Amino acid sequence: MSQDTPPPHLDLSPLPGRQTGGNLPDLVGLMQRLLAPTGCPWDREQTLESLLPYLVEETYEVVDALHAGDVRNHAEELGDLLLQIVFQAELRHAEGAFGIDDVVRGIVAKLVRRHPHVFGEAQAKTSAAVLANWAKLKAVEKAKKGRKGALDGIPRSAPALVRATRAGEKAGAVGFDWPDAAGVRDKVDEELAELDHACQAGDRDQMMHELGDTLFALTNLARKLGLDAENALREATDRFARRFGHMEEALLAEGRTVASARPEELERLWQAAKRVPGIDEPGSG
Repeated sequence: MSQDTPPPHLDLSPLPGRQTGGNLPDLVGLMQRLLAPTGCPWDREQTLESLLPYLVEETYEVVDALHAGDVRNHAEELGDLLLQIVFQAELRHAEGAFGIDDVVRGIVAKLVRRHPHVFGEAQAKTSAAVLANWAKLKAVEKAKKGRKGALDGIPRSAPALVRATRAGEKAGAVGFDWPDAAGVRDKVDEELAELDHACQAGDRDQMMHELGDTLFALTNLARKLGLDAENALREATDRFARRFGHMEEALLAEGRTVASARPEELERLWQAAKRVPGIDEPGSG
């Protein structure tokens, strides 16, 4: 049996009272009609390469909707993302490579393989046991594909913080890691000192090198603390934007701009913005 085919004895039909995905063929059929000779000129001109920006954009719009807690928009953005998946599958089908059925069949088979504690006889009573077993199964699958490195499979196109976090996780899974967060915290101090030295020397190449090492160490510190570095930076940027916007509004009320204010005024307004009740809460401002 192919690795991409679920075992035939498994009943994977939707559970009673749940949605079934039964209208997915409507989206597939619609996409096929858009790509037909009599379909949409714009859709017919698209390639896998031209669709990449839309795939990335739609992914981030899903994230935005999720963080905003906007349920209706979340559903809409998931639909937009699903469209990109169906679109790419149809373009590959036109090449004779694979189609949407192969995509679904493949992910179902993979999830069945990766959950032997649910669909097989393996035991995994905790999340940690599940993750450990998952890592072992992935390693076996990678070896069969000719990929043997622990860090193989991390997308180079992933956001840098995400890629750094995954690299730390995968290295840690094979025993290359600090025993606790304290060791990583010391590493952050070490990298900051090396960055300071590079800055004092005015060596821009070395400054870039040490800045990267510092950011990588901070990402590992977040991982060891059980925090999400990507979300932490996103929230910090949101706080900055809200505080900066409050400062701009205060100056605008006086008919002025940030560029026209003196440094000491900006510092006073910045500190005042930080004291505004709720301004540091997500969704405020």
